[in-house]
Amino acid sequence: MSFLRQSGYGLTLFLTSAGALIVEIVAGRMLAPYVGMSLYTWTSVIAVVLAGLSVGHWIGGRLAAPHVAVAIALRGIAVALGLAALTAAGAAPLLRWLAALLGESGTPPLLLITLLAGGVFLLPSLFVGIVSPVLTKLAIDDAPQMQGPIIGRMFALGAAGSILGTLAAGYLFISWIGSIGTLLAVAALYLAFAAAYWLRGRKSFVAAPIAALIVLAGFGVARLPSFATPCDIESNYYCIRIVDFSPQSGRASAAMVLDHLAHSINDRDDPTLLYSPYLHFVAERTRRLLQGRPPHAYFIGGGAFTLPRAWAAEYPDAELTVAEIDPAVTRAAAKFMWLDEQAPALRIIHADARSTLARLPPNERFDLILGDAFHDFSIPPHLVTREFHQLVERRLAPGGAYAINVIDQSEQPRFTFALVKTMQRDFPVVEVWLDDESRRRGGRVTFVVLGLREPSASPILRASLPDPHLGQRTWLRWPPQDLAARIAAADVPILTDDFAPVDRLMAGFLLRPDEALH
Repeated sequence: MSFLRQSGYGLTLFLTSAGALIVEIVAGRMLAPYVGMSLYTWTSVIAVVLAGLSVGHWIGGRLAAPHVAVAIALRGIAVALGLAALTAAGAAPLLRWLAALLGESGTPPLLLITLLAGGVFLLPSLFVGIVSPVLTKLAIDDAPQMQGPIIGRMFALGAAGSILGTLAAGYLFISWIGSIGTLLAVAALYLAFAAAYWLRGRKSFVAAPIAALIVLAGFGVARLPSFATPCDIESNYYCIRIVDFSPQSGRASAAMVLDHLAHSINDRDDPTLLYSPYLHFVAERTRRLLQGRPPHAYFIGGGAFTLPRAWAAEYPDAELTVAEIDPAVTRAAAKFMWLDEQAPALRIIHADARSTLARLPPNERFDLILGDAFHDFSIPPHLVTREFHQLVERRLAPGGAYAINVIDQSEQPRFTFALVKTMQRDFPVVEVWLDDESRRRGGRVTFVVLGLREPSASPILRASLPDPHLGQRTWLRWPPQDLAARIAAADVPILTDDFAPVDRLMAGFLLRPDEALH
């Protein structure tokens, strides 16, 4: 038995297994700007990668048959890793092309997610999956008397490499070199091993300089537009893009897009100009509640900090706490969307909103708690459960309100129904509001759900002053009796920390072709 050969086989399996899991983690991030980052995205990615590895292992098993010569097995590894390198390096331009093609065809969102994941990431997983059985066979042939220990060692190395790849992708590579840079690094690793195994199988040194030239060419190709990332900033949480909104508004303004969801819009010269109807509603209702007093508010999610920025300008003595989990989002809002992080009214905490709210001083109460955190179209499940609502209710000042905006379909908003049913367990009054324009348009809408101690005085809320840029806005409350009947008929669950099937409740919305995720 050669120690060097055994070490080489083990190292190859360890690092190529790491590469396979790096590709899996990167796949979820790369799909996010096109289809979001949801339970369905990760389900598709994991299934595709496992399918690719399974087929690859089966093919590799054929190459590991007893009659296959060592030289052929070595060249088989080289070819498999070369193809894995090619398909990994080509994932970015292929994804861009395929997303445009399928998106224009009106493909239903869940099918679109599956097709993009399979079309782009199946082959890199398949080709790298070929390697493991062949390497194990070569190691056993080198020391047949150690068959059991070798099989155990190779399985362990493959699993350990997968763990390393998962951690390295999530904690290191994507943060430092981005998704596309990470894929190209994995492709370079595969190519280096491909050259080494081809060289050994052919007893030729031609492969080494060819591989070096291919890697150098790869660095040049990576600078082409088709390899450019769609993100302006790629953080640990989001693909962040800043989009010029001035063609739509006629004013200097910008929209922040997190993954593929336009989160909020800021006006450069007038922070109090609220383009989003749901934020405008919250501002109008809170203004009437406080009657001139500066607000004491807690924001679940910052995004572009649109409402905190508006209130910091309008009420210098306000106390506005914003829990934004991603510091890169805050930096983007400050750099590109005119947020003044040092405004006296602002207290920004970069942490999870639920745990932050629980850790605040016990006597701190708020006039408004606003839920505005999204992961794709859905709200993170731990922010919609009864246990969280109990925490929120305890944190409201007398007369205070909890408001949460919800993206759902207007006709049968099952998630909204479940949220209302859950909130009714802890809030004496729960109301659902929608702006009149969205009500008449239908389709995908943004509801505002209010948790209150007293009902609103009127079922209609009109903007206090007509805005020359936004016009006169009107919001309507869902009639309580009709809402109660619809919730009862929908038979939706109460959301708890143990059971909060947010994605399933939104499945009808996600399956609609006209609500395509881009």
